[in-house]
Amino acid sequence: MAIENYTLDEKDLSILRILQKDAKLSVRDISNKISLSPTPTHERIKRMEKLGIIKEYTTVIDRRKVNKGMMVICMIALNAHNKKTAGHFIEQVSRLKEVVEFYNISGDFDFMLKILAPDMEKFHEFFVNTLSEIEGIGQTKSIFVMNSIKESVQIL
Repeated sequence: MAIENYTLDEKDLSILRILQKDAKLSVRDISNKISLSPTPTHERIKRMEKLGIIKEYTTVIDRRKVNKGMMVICMIALNAHNKKTAGHFIEQVSRLKEVVEFYNISGDFDFMLKILAPDMEKFHEFFVNTLSEIEGIGQTKSIFVMNSIKESVQIL
């Protein structure tokens, strides 16, 4: 797999798989798992960080245990399809802490938002008082997630 004149080899891919499962592992632990000494393992990790292959290190939190048990997928169609309307909408939605994922999509709707809230009352309050007040929204459709079957941030 090539990225900006750098080709990911099997050692790089192994490092990425390991870090996706446990980013707290030390370089020494990672190097032992891939049968490579710590210095080249560290250099590979730093190179992948510099190239943006590794974007950040984060913690996966159980949303239910931090009072964000309601998940809503909200589909939004804008009332005008131009740079100004879309730019304004993107700028406003990007600031909302309740929106944890935000995608520009094709089809009947223009955007898909993944929204977390403590409960239906708080979601309704957010939807009516914040989201629907953003200029440019033409149509919305909210889908309430009843159960998460699979949630993952691992792509390899």
